[in-house]
Amino acid sequence: MTTVVRRRMGVEERKQQLIGVALELFSHRSPEDVSIDEIAAAAGISRPLVYHYFPGKQSLYEAALRHAADDLADRFVEPREGPLGARLLRVMGRFFDFVEEHGPGFSALMRGGPAVGTSTATAMTDEVRQAAYEQIVAHLDVGRPPARLELVVRSWVSLAETTALIWLDGRRVPRAELELQLVHDFAALAAVSAAYDDGMAAILLRIVADEPADGPFADLVGRLAKLGGQA
Repeated sequence: MTTVVRRRMGVEERKQQLIGVALELFSHRSPEDVSIDEIAAAAGISRPLVYHYFPGKQSLYEAALRHAADDLADRFVEPREGPLGARLLRVMGRFFDFVEEHGPGFSALMRGGPAVGTSTATAMTDEVRQAAYEQIVAHLDVGRPPARLELVVRSWVSLAETTALIWLDGRRVPRAELELQLVHDFAALAAVSAAYDDGMAAILLRIVADEPADGPFADLVGRLAKLGGQA
């Protein structure tokens, strides 16, 4: 007869296990619909033991969503090598990987909800948006971003977030098309801004000069040319 000996987890290891279990449950249902009893059962421990590591349900939810927020912010980290269009497309791929993996949890993080205090959820969401903004600006290689560039990048980050939330409700548009469309959206926002400002025009021309003929930005130009030909 074989005896199975359970290894006792350390405090931090157990906390990370509970956070992982909570995130897995959040990937199928919104946080407010997941009970501590379910988390305890999934982790193979008792309800009182969960409270030993987290003083209340609120603190566990916040810890889990903090982990998710940090993970989401990391998805925008990309080596500053190669054409910008290809970099943004890779970023969108990782972003939608997260959205697919943590659907209801992503919605809870972006929208807030009963499971997380409004101020806490807002702070986490703002941190993710700021991290995404800083990463994109860094790729544009500008010292201090001019006002119009800040508007373009922040608007694009907000657009990516809203697009993902709408996409989760039915997934009626193929994911790959949305990822490419969002890269095109960035180019379009920059182009419109460049039409109003010489500084933005210089930034846009520098970006386009580095783009290959088969890149996402060139693809947009081709699509627009076909549309113009149909007019």
